[in-house]
Amino acid sequence: MVIAAPSSGSGKTTVATGLMAALRGRGLKVSPHKVGPDYIDPGYHALATGRPGRNLDPWLVGEERVGPLFRHGAAGCDVAVVEGVMGLFDGRGATDFASTAHVARLLAAPVVLVVDAARQSRSVAAVVHGFATFDPRVRVGGVVLNRVGSDRHEELCRAALEAAGVPVLGAIRRDDGVATPSRHLGLVPAAERVSEAVASVERLAALVARSCDLDALLRLARSAPPLDAAPWTPPYAAVRERPVVAVASGAAFTFGYAEHVELLRAAGAEVAVFDPLRDERLPDGAAALVIGGGFPEVYAAELAANAPLREQVAAFPGPIAAECAGLLYLCDELDGQRMCGRVPGRARMTSRLTLGYRDAVALRRSPLTRAGERLRGHEFHRTSVEYAGEPLFRWDGGADGYGDARVTASYLHLHWAGAPGLAQRLVSSSRSPSVLR
Repeated sequence: MVIAAPSSGSGKTTVATGLMAALRGRGLKVSPHKVGPDYIDPGYHALATGRPGRNLDPWLVGEERVGPLFRHGAAGCDVAVVEGVMGLFDGRGATDFASTAHVARLLAAPVVLVVDAARQSRSVAAVVHGFATFDPRVRVGGVVLNRVGSDRHEELCRAALEAAGVPVLGAIRRDDGVATPSRHLGLVPAAERVSEAVASVERLAALVARSCDLDALLRLARSAPPLDAAPWTPPYAAVRERPVVAVASGAAFTFGYAEHVELLRAAGAEVAVFDPLRDERLPDGAAALVIGGGFPEVYAAELAANAPLREQVAAFPGPIAAECAGLLYLCDELDGQRMCGRVPGRARMTSRLTLGYRDAVALRRSPLTRAGERLRGHEFHRTSVEYAGEPLFRWDGGADGYGDARVTASYLHLHWAGAPGLAQRLVSSSRSPSVLR
């Protein structure tokens, strides 16, 4: 089932995460998914289910891979819960492409609409009626009322929705005790506050279990027809050598898609993790580096203080793939703090949010790119970089990135399942430097 809402801020993450944990508490194996490119919500989903949170994004991976990636993540599970993004029909630009509704259609999955009932009663029925009838290809199977104020408030909302013919599957009272802390890019990632995040998920599970009809929700999920899609599998390479690809982790680098590590291993790599905040050395035998997204701006002083690791990264002879947070870490400096100096540029925090999908064209060869190649990605940051030199990528209305024979670095977040050759390129170039010449 897909957990959707009329708009952001309605309580999708509260309901989806709590539902995942509550169903797991019943002994079910729950597969967690998130519509769109977001990295933060899947971290909480993983705590709730004990399985990797996986993204379903038609823009990043293509419509044809959404079903297979879903089947891959849901293998061996009893139920799958998909948290939506923004409002149900909000997609790329003026279309519903890559929206929650789009993914629900691709999965033929029923939708549970989370409605913020605060400051309204009978009007919730009009809202739900509009969403249930707007696109007949999307089946709204029920409603969860959120932020209900009292027994009387709940009675009024339920009566209105009963007349509209849409079942109420839960009613959640206002509870400030389940709030999750936020900052400039949304929720604070679970990996930065593990013990507190675990406790938060447990509270959400208890809230949903006492407020929602879990049996009715399971019946709705079971009403989804069989999905006609073969499970996705990463393309495997027969290799004798297994180069070590070191992947950045820890509190400053929490953004990454689960399929990236799977693709690296399938391409013949041995994956080792390292924490730039804590580790003074790269993993033994590291032949390539992957430095993904996160919040280095929050930890700039600590990253700068780890001079031994910065110096190792600065002198690293193998290929490096970095995006967003990784780009900032590779720059000469970040907010005046010294970084690795592999990318000639200065990074700083700004007040402006840069957010959106990009249809980018690579301008030259680098470990991940080939000149003229088109790659789909997304940006999500409140920082900027003043580069020296020409950008690595251009797209309609913008340009970004740095690339040379050893470094691919930009603000673009890429989902490698949408371009599985990227992992193979990185692993191949780590075995043989001549690959890039």
